[in-house]
Amino acid sequence: MTDTTINKTPNSLTSGDFTAAEEPFALFSEWLNEAFKSEPADGNAMTLATVDQDGLPDARMVLLKGVDHGGFVFYSHVDSAKGRELKANPKAALVFHWKSLRRQVRIRGNVEAVTPAEADAYFATRPKQAQLGAWASKQSQPLESRFAFEQQIAKYAAKHLIGDVPRPPGWSGWRVVPLAIEFWHDRPYRLHDRIVFTRATSKDAWTKTRLYP
Repeated sequence: MTDTTINKTPNSLTSGDFTAAEEPFALFSEWLNEAFKSEPADGNAMTLATVDQDGLPDARMVLLKGVDHGGFVFYSHVDSAKGRELKANPKAALVFHWKSLRRQVRIRGNVEAVTPAEADAYFATRPKQAQLGAWASKQSQPLESRFAFEQQIAKYAAKHLIGDVPRPPGWSGWRVVPLAIEFWHDRPYRLHDRIVFTRATSKDAWTKTRLYP
């Protein structure tokens, strides 16, 4: 799964009135496409929430790099804080907040690793400087100085001066397989619209419920 799975053009998968939608992935795709047109930068930015070994919540912004009926995909180093936390407890929550549209989407579910082929395919689409940075970075580990990091980047730039840059062995991706997807739309006087789709397992059909604001 790569960036190409994120369609940045309008589609007609759902009605403009999200309360009439019966399938959350189609509705999400429509909202995401609208966000790419209205957000000033990174319409695919999302908060990723995990928990550490003590059960303390941890959250950070990452970029959605693929979405289909299998789930929501992002990439990083497996030895990063998020990678270690997901290995110990493969569950996560995501939040998209599109301020320009006054919309929010919340997602909760189980997490699985992408396949090596998926990780290779996405890594190949990254700019070369970003590929080199993935080799040079010991993500989430202490860094003695910015200069030390730049030296590492230069080292790998010289090593991969010619030809493609392969994916580092410690760099991969994850797929959040949702069990709940909530769509929130701002309304005047805080009388917001909230619709949540839930299912017991990834093989079950979705149930749609309207929530009080």
